[in-house]
Amino acid sequence: MADPARARKLADRIKVVVAETLERRIKDPRLGFITVTDARVTGDLQHATVFYTVYGDDEARAGTAAALASAKGVLRSEVGRRTGVRLTPTLEFIADALPETSAHFDDVLVKTAARDAEVAALASGATYAGDEYPYRKPVEHDDEAETEDDAEDGEDRR
Repeated sequence: MADPARARKLADRIKVVVAETLERRIKDPRLGFITVTDARVTGDLQHATVFYTVYGDDEARAGTAAALASAKGVLRSEVGRRTGVRLTPTLEFIADALPETSAHFDDVLVKTAARDAEVAALASGATYAGDEYPYRKPVEHDDEAETEDDAEDGEDRR
């Protein structure tokens, strides 16, 4: 097993090499507007997973996935040539779900803000159902009165 720092450095290098190769060398018309978002390498440096996003609809995503599958050999040989590792890792391309996840979070935040505004509007005119402070308040004893009462009884409670 390789050093985790070495695997992380190799993953960063693979990400850069794949992105540059896709930009300059791969001329497949199916390749859409692609962004390489991340790369991860296994601990033994044998397999690399490259995450990507594609701007466009489902057709553009499917075309880009097909273009990446057909260019996998060229990309792997370029990674091997430019990284200088003894064994070139195999490449696996996975479409990153980051845009869909962030869009979902944005929708949830908008809905939450609208519900908070509704609750604030309802609460602005609300009044308490009973007392403003419904819990029992501690009874305040007058210390001087107690000592006088105790003195009259003749009891010493100390």
